[in-house]
Amino acid sequence: METPIVVGCFAGLLITISLLQPLARRLGLAPSVLLAMVGTLIGIGAIFLLNTEYTDAFNTIAIVFVDPPLDAEQILYIFLPILLFQTSLTLDVRRIFEDIGPILLMAVVAVFAATFFIGLALYPLGNVSLVACLLLGAIVATTDPVAVVAIFRDIGAPARLGRIVEGESLLNDAAAIVIFILLLGILTGSQELDLANALMAFFRSFIGGAIVGALVARLFVMLLPVMRDLPLAQVTLSLALPYVIYVVSDQSADVSAVVAVVSAGIVFNLYGPSRIMLEDWNFLHHVWDQIAFWASSLIFVLASILIPRLVEGFQPIDILLLFVVAVAALVSRALVIFGLLPLLSLFRMGESVSMKFKTVMLWGGMRGAVTLTLALSVSEHQGLSPEVAAFVTKLATGFVLFTLLVYGTSLKPLIKLLGLNTLGARDEALRGQFLALALADVRQQVEQTAQDYQIEPRIADPVTETYTERVKTAIETSETFADLKDKERVILGLIALADRERYLVLNHFNEKTVSRRAISLHLAAAGQIADLTRSDGRAGYNKASRQALRFRFSFRLAQWLQRRLKIHRPLAILLADRFEFLLVCRIISNELVTFNHARIRPLVGERVGTILNDTLCARRDDILRAIDALRLQYPDYSDALETQFLRMTGFRLEETAYGMAHSQALIGAELYNDLHGDLMRLRQQTRQRPDLDLGLQTKDLLAKHSLFVDLSPKHLNDIARMMRPTFATPGERLMRKGEKGDLVYFIASGAVEVRTGADTIRLGRGDVVGEMALLTGKRRTADVTALGYCQLLGLSASDFQVLMQKTPELKAHIDRLSRERQSMNAPDSLETGKADDET
Repeated sequence: METPIVVGCFAGLLITISLLQPLARRLGLAPSVLLAMVGTLIGIGAIFLLNTEYTDAFNTIAIVFVDPPLDAEQILYIFLPILLFQTSLTLDVRRIFEDIGPILLMAVVAVFAATFFIGLALYPLGNVSLVACLLLGAIVATTDPVAVVAIFRDIGAPARLGRIVEGESLLNDAAAIVIFILLLGILTGSQELDLANALMAFFRSFIGGAIVGALVARLFVMLLPVMRDLPLAQVTLSLALPYVIYVVSDQSADVSAVVAVVSAGIVFNLYGPSRIMLEDWNFLHHVWDQIAFWASSLIFVLASILIPRLVEGFQPIDILLLFVVAVAALVSRALVIFGLLPLLSLFRMGESVSMKFKTVMLWGGMRGAVTLTLALSVSEHQGLSPEVAAFVTKLATGFVLFTLLVYGTSLKPLIKLLGLNTLGARDEALRGQFLALALADVRQQVEQTAQDYQIEPRIADPVTETYTERVKTAIETSETFADLKDKERVILGLIALADRERYLVLNHFNEKTVSRRAISLHLAAAGQIADLTRSDGRAGYNKASRQALRFRFSFRLAQWLQRRLKIHRPLAILLADRFEFLLVCRIISNELVTFNHARIRPLVGERVGTILNDTLCARRDDILRAIDALRLQYPDYSDALETQFLRMTGFRLEETAYGMAHSQALIGAELYNDLHGDLMRLRQQTRQRPDLDLGLQTKDLLAKHSLFVDLSPKHLNDIARMMRPTFATPGERLMRKGEKGDLVYFIASGAVEVRTGADTIRLGRGDVVGEMALLTGKRRTADVTALGYCQLLGLSASDFQVLMQKTPELKAHIDRLSRERQSMNAPDSLETGKADDET
């Protein structure tokens, strides 16, 4: 084919695609439905022009559409990776996990059900093998989210319904294609027909693809900060990612390339925002939306153009077979949705799905470009007999047309009939209150504008009066739903605050006042707060807020490395991360209190606003207590972090001032670039976070303890070799009642609490804890808990005995403590000891 002709046809397709979008909106159809219709007409027209005897003038153009320069494999390689990757990018992954049970059920179980239902239903009627019938079932098991989600967004269907359908389609494409490849291998003889081996191959391909995709995506995410402030380079890197993964998985790793791309998109979506600027992430999304629009439209049109060729030889018996396929697909989907889906909520494996949602999910199983492309690949496969290829191709193509013309045109009326396009009572109340506040502000601004521009009242008054009437109507609407319970209003406000928190976190990162290390912690915490708030309300908000302040497993692992192997660096890094995390939490908590007072309280009412304020203030108090505990232990480091924050804030204000002056033509491009370059150098110098010294040098800790201040340097060196420096966190249990005593702690800094059950004693710097069990040989009689961050010197039982022998003064002190306790009414009630200057 001549290249200019091919390029011209390609341009013509792009023009057609762009013009069909407004036409689809005007006709009230999903764009995919219209694209399929027009593509089919183009295919029919091309065949007619190529074979007509009236003229040969259009043969060079018609041949491009009758025999395109791209085959099925090339179409899949070019379009499928970016379609799957972009869909993964647009998903709210954390919200998707709320419905992961229904999504996995529809994505995996429903695919198997559809494959076997359709295959077994066709086998008695089709003149082909059972494996060929199952192959057709796998092909038509892939649902197309583009048309369905477009309809949902057009009429305002619930967001949860869209998430379930998108998540299902994304993962069921992966599952269906894995089954398709396995069955195709069995049919062509490249794999053995063994159910156990087939299932093992399926799970190996599926799980292996998920692992490969996640690992490669993490590597690409790590490269993003290298391209900081270079959004075009970041987009280019992201575009390469799905192709790299698809080729590596398909050609080298022998795992599912589709699953790998989906897994990579999810990982990139989760960790990408914490590696690049907010505006760069938004830019990346916008570019990907455009790329995906081109890809989805082109693959749909190209596949639809081939429909006339694929259904060539369609006979009356094929109508019966197509009817069987449609009924079997609908029945299998209904059994999964209405039979298995309720079991998830019964066993508490997911939130229940309403009957209206189930009905729409049943009718929303439309097929599209992926199904057509797989059918095309079957028609071109050299290892299949012509009878099998024709059987699969005709029925798969006919089923796609059936779903588009029947489901696609009736889905929107069905959603309207079920009332899923209307707001609930909670949203209606919020809408009325928000609209009243917003319109009141607009009315005031219109009045001010009329005064500023000296517009006469006779012109301005009718306009402002219109807003007055709209405010009145909005207030009346909100009063209609005034019976909304305070509990629901609280949940509504907390959800808004949780979403606002994520925005504030990203905004601080965008302004470069939060480091890349800290942003990951904040996004994870904000996501968990939002998730638990939606599921458990106020209790979930409080629970997630407290969990964010707890010490994670990584911190405990770092403590273990410090205590057992004397490796301090991981603990110092994680403690510095926690310090920065808490300081930013304090800033964000103050901003949330202000946001609640200014924006949320007017929407939900005074009483609920006060409850929200109390919840936020309680959370802020928890954050302040956690900060104070750290500040007491490391005051200099706290000052250094706050100084760095103020400097980064100053740099951000400088950058804003320079940019505004340049945009207003106050300074030229050369001067702006010079100022901006100096600012970037200063920011780079300041961005490096100061190192945190844990202060766990054994000799320094010995010097802090009053029992060892008078010892000679040689004696201190001998003792230091026996001591093990230990860092304890607030609330950490150091000793348990009833356990064998094999360790004693000398407190260098911080405080601990000793609880015997009847008494509670607090000990601090210069004290000894745990020695009585070593002296008496009995089990411990008290629980010992760190009250704050503590620097301790641990000594094993054997080294304690050696120390007693080498240090007569210390032995005399411990013996005196022992005698004093034995003379008490409850001699074994305390696991404590005080230095001479403390008693």
